[in-house]
Amino acid sequence: MRARSVVIVAFPGIQSLDVTGPFEVFAGADRVSAEAQARSSYAPRIVSVHGGPVETTSGLRLETDPLPRGVQRIDTLLIAGGEGARAARYDARLQGWLRRAAPRCRRVATVCTGAFVAAEAGLFDRRRVTTHWASAAQLAEEYPAVQVDPDPIYIHDGPYWSSAGVTAGIDLALALVEEDLGIDVAQSVARWLVMFLHRPGGQTQFATPVWTPRAERSAVRSVQRHVEEEPAGDHRLPQLADRAAMSVRHFARVFRSEVGQTPGRFVEEVRLQTARRLLEEGDATLEVVAARSGFGSAETLRRSFLRNLHVTPDAYRRRFTRRERTGT
Repeated sequence: MRARSVVIVAFPGIQSLDVTGPFEVFAGADRVSAEAQARSSYAPRIVSVHGGPVETTSGLRLETDPLPRGVQRIDTLLIAGGEGARAARYDARLQGWLRRAAPRCRRVATVCTGAFVAAEAGLFDRRRVTTHWASAAQLAEEYPAVQVDPDPIYIHDGPYWSSAGVTAGIDLALALVEEDLGIDVAQSVARWLVMFLHRPGGQTQFATPVWTPRAERSAVRSVQRHVEEEPAGDHRLPQLADRAAMSVRHFARVFRSEVGQTPGRFVEEVRLQTARRLLEEGDATLEVVAARSGFGSAETLRRSFLRNLHVTPDAYRRRFTRRERTGT
């Protein structure tokens, strides 16, 4: 069997790890499978519109081949991302090539903001797609035919795959290898790269808190400030409505209209961000974190983390603690 052709599309301003991460996965899988089966499994290469060196956002230069011509068989087409994706999606030659080549590929995948390039070519219409958490809202706004889900590390929808930012391209490539060659080969590559084969949780755990709009009415803004200043306070709906000098029904309607979410959801988000900060900056027990952030109990805290971040508070702390480390 011939090696599967993997074509990774690059352009000026590409994020280097969006390219080199998946490339290393496919190259590693090729080495592992060749040792076991005495044959090559993948033939990865990097291409760009004109070929030659392409400069990444970090200044690293990648040598590329020109876009393949004719009807060359491409097994996996992967479109990387980076700051240059904003311009690349309006490159007429690249877009024309993608529209011709994609239908002939077994599968098409994107990393990070490479989703914008694919969306501009119409490849993701009516497909469920993800991208870097910081770009998800823009992708959804600019391409309403695309069903954007900002949380998964990667998504598989038919022959189309998409992934979150930067290192998520490695997660995506490992999933593609697992689909092709099985879990043993994918696990061997993941271990060599010191990676999870399946990373726990979604990318929401990495996202910075989203700024919440300030209400126009001073009474509602006062409630927002009060909740943020005292997340552990009594913030049941009747108490918040009373603070705003409104009826419960009127307050709930006005709050949602001006803030864009229910009072209960706003309170939970404030408490969740407070808990995240406490977990990152200190070593207080989960019971103490729950009390200080307003969740009341460690179990309520745990349920909120699982529902919103898809990880437990303990797992979150292990990954994001800011505790200073001293040398020996």
